[in-house]
Amino acid sequence: MPVPPEYQRASQHFEAFMADVCAASGLSTTHQAWNMVVGVLHAFRRRLSLRDALRFANGLPPVVRAIFVSDWDADEPIRPFEDVATMTREVKALRAAHNFSTDSAIREVAAALRRHVDAADFEAMLATLPPEARAYWQE
Repeated sequence: MPVPPEYQRASQHFEAFMADVCAASGLSTTHQAWNMVVGVLHAFRRRLSLRDALRFANGLPPVVRAIFVSDWDADEPIRPFEDVATMTREVKALRAAHNFSTDSAIREVAAALRRHVDAADFEAMLATLPPEARAYWQE
């Protein structure tokens, strides 16, 4: 069996995703968007059970999946979903001196991510998660 295309072209797909994040957020470079993407993914992950987080990760493109699981402290207590402003402050706190996250970072990353996943599969996976988790990824 050949290498699946999603892995064969993972870097190209990731670059396209990051370009979409920049376009959605108005940031100038993917370097500026990096902490925003990591912050949005990790803030979400902190609010999921291990089982739900792995189910979510399986629906992500390979490089985004790797970011989602990177630096994971599986012993960290699960945080509750909070209002968007509170979770956005958490996103912005990641490497705060070098973080260009916008006030609408979660929505912007969600919009970009949805352009890089299979819509039906992504919705089906989100339907298995708690309502607050589904709401996090609304555009």
